[in-house]
Amino acid sequence: MEQKITDIIMHMGHSHQQLARIIDAERHITVRMSQIVHALPDQEPNFEGVEGLMDSSSSINKSLVAYLNSIADLEEAMAENLTQVISELKGSESEDE
Repeated sequence: MEQKITDIIMHMGHSHQQLARIIDAERHITVRMSQIVHALPDQEPNFEGVEGLMDSSSSINKSLVAYLNSIADLEEAMAENLTQVISELKGSESEDE
């Protein structure tokens, strides 16, 4: 039983590692987009009118929201997995007694 729990924890760790890699990639994209926004001139930028400005702002906001949602999803997945592991460990402790 302990071996099964150990295997599950190892698989969960690998899954969390992959999720963290995905979130890190999204973070790099978001940081780069923020750098681009920061590099834009403060006065009289040429965004092809208000519509172009709105499209650019919308795109940046969507990227930031996607990144934050990814972090929230990772935290939720980790919490669910840890809850399962803790309940399994409590179950195996009660079997040992």
